[in-house]
Amino acid sequence: MQPYKLPLVAILRGITPSEVLEHASGLLDAGFEMIEVPTNSPDWQQSVQLLQQHYGARAHIGAGTVIDDEKLDTLIASGAPLMVTPNTDPRLIRRAKAAGLITCVGAMTPSEVFSALAAGTDIVKIFPAAVLGVEYIGALASVLPKTTQLYAVGGITPENLADYLAAGCTGAGLGSDLYRAGQTSDETRRKAQCYAAAWYKVK
Repeated sequence: MQPYKLPLVAILRGITPSEVLEHASGLLDAGFEMIEVPTNSPDWQQSVQLLQQHYGARAHIGAGTVIDDEKLDTLIASGAPLMVTPNTDPRLIRRAKAAGLITCVGAMTPSEVFSALAAGTDIVKIFPAAVLGVEYIGALASVLPKTTQLYAVGGITPENLADYLAAGCTGAGLGSDLYRAGQTSDETRRKAQCYAAAWYKVK
């Protein structure tokens, strides 16, 4: 997997197909290269297909909260390349990798992280990061292979992003602090620009 210039995953939980392209446009203009629509969003399959059709050449599009075979099968059928999970399921990881997907897998404990890596995941997302805190992530990162792509997810803001990067994370996933269902596309664009600025200030 090639490294991302802006390794931030936009999590559009609750987005609808009628608005997803407009919000994604602002994300792409800010430099985002990964966009996921969680599977508990309305008509998520349609949103993923629209994003892949219109923006698949500009970013890695995918589904989040992929927790079973049915959701993975639907994602594979869409042609979108990114699978994001909240949990560590080695069998599902191996299935996704066999299908050629990029995987961003949720984990919390060292055992879960190493299990995800052994199954071949591309990215390990530490969730919920803000609950665990930067000291926990720093201790965890100290025992992981230096090549591990470690993303903090859950409670990451433009103000604390630098702390998680300093603790050993190489990227982050951004949820409700970036997008909340019902907000305007202008608000999404503004928030995306704030996150991008926070990243480039550190890097």
